[in-house]
Amino acid sequence: MKFRPLHDRVVVRRLDADQKTAGGIIIPDTAKEKPMEGEILAVGPGARDESGKVAALDVKVGDHVLFGKWSGTEVKIDGEDVLIMKESDIMGVLEGTSKKSTKKAA
Repeated sequence: MKFRPLHDRVVVRRLDADQKTAGGIIIPDTAKEKPMEGEILAVGPGARDESGKVAALDVKVGDHVLFGKWSGTEVKIDGEDVLIMKESDIMGVLEGTSKKSTKKAA
């Protein structure tokens, strides 16, 4: 099933958090916090302003983003847990972490 978010909404897949602390202690699943970092899977066309013009979103598919702990609504699409949130819930884009933007050293 394909899912297309409406207006200024985006679909985000949470990225897995580290399983260990910096000191090497393994964190059990029950003690872990949900990660606040994710990858954009789909974006809507944008929000309409007062005059009816569509303002395009700043994020695009493939961007790695940071969002608030309680942002978005958790849903299951094609058996995968994802978040649907407004673009305004996203705090920023992590530059240089996208698969497209990473370059191998020669």
